[in-house]
Amino acid sequence: MAVIIFLPRRQAFRQYGTVKGQDSFIQPIVSRRRLRYRRLVLFVVFALLALPSYAHASIFHGETLDAIANGISWVVLIIGPIIGIVAFWMVHILPEKIAEKKRHPQTKAIQCVCLLSLCFGGLLWPFAWLWAYTKPVLHKMAYGTDVDESHGQDEKPVDEAHGKSAATTRSS
Repeated sequence: MAVIIFLPRRQAFRQYGTVKGQDSFIQPIVSRRRLRYRRLVLFVVFALLALPSYAHASIFHGETLDAIANGISWVVLIIGPIIGIVAFWMVHILPEKIAEKKRHPQTKAIQCVCLLSLCFGGLLWPFAWLWAYTKPVLHKMAYGTDVDESHGQDEKPVDEAHGKSAATTRSS
C-alpha cells in the first residue's frame, strides 16, 4: 500500500489495475455533510439544555424551610469548624505517632516539629512526615542501632501479683 501512495496515479493504475481511493473527490463531500449534520445536532442539543426550566429549590415551604435552614446554619457554623480543627490536628500528629511506632531516636524532635507545624498552619508537616520515615544513619553510626532503646525504660516494671513496681518489691 505504501507503494501506491508514492507512485503517480497513472503508473499505479497500470501496475495494479486500480488505485485506492479513485472516488476520493466524493468522500470529502460526504464527510463534510456528516460533520455539518453532527454539528447541527450538537448545537440543537446544547440549545435545548440552555433553555431555562421550572425548578424547585426545596421540598420545604414557609416556616419549615426557615427551620431547616436555621438548623443547617448552626451545624455549619458550630460543628463544621470543630470537625475541621480535630481533623487538622489528627493529621498533624501522624508523623509523631509514626516515629513512636518505629521507635525513631529523634521522636521528641519530630514531636516539636509537629507542634510547630500546627502553629505555622501546616508548613512544617511534610518535613516532619519525611523525618519520621527516614532511617537515622548518623545515630546508627554513633550508637550501633537505628532505633531508640530508651523507649520503655522510663517506666518502672509493675509486679502483676502485688500491684507494686518491681523496684519497691526488690528493696523490701
